[in-house]
Amino acid sequence: MNELSSKLTWTFLEEIETPKIIKDLLLEDELVVSSYKTLRDTASFTNKRIIVIDSQGITGKKKEIYSLPYQSVNMWSTENAGTLDLNSEVELWTRAGNIKIKLGRQVDVRQFEGILARACL
Repeated sequence: MNELSSKLTWTFLEEIETPKIIKDLLLEDELVVSSYKTLRDTASFTNKRIIVIDSQGITGKKKEIYSLPYQSVNMWSTENAGTLDLNSEVELWTRAGNIKIKLGRQVDVRQFEGILARACL
């Protein structure tokens, strides 16, 4: 797989119930651990992968779906929010390139890191 031409970046604002569009993508033995709302998109962590639905265009009807199996994650780092910095950050190093995830104040970075650790280790 070619490296990503530019680093993917998403901002997860808050935890939500899993949307139907993601439920429809799941395998028979796949379970959602948590789902998050972004500005226009949604993301879910399952027991097998990370799924991000990226809405595109003015209406958002066009969707690009990213599916990242945990076995592709080589390493990750987390950075908690500071006094002036409103977002915590998670960076994933994968076989395809780097992915940066910013977490809104309503998302617990340590809980988020626990999800990654349980899935990847």
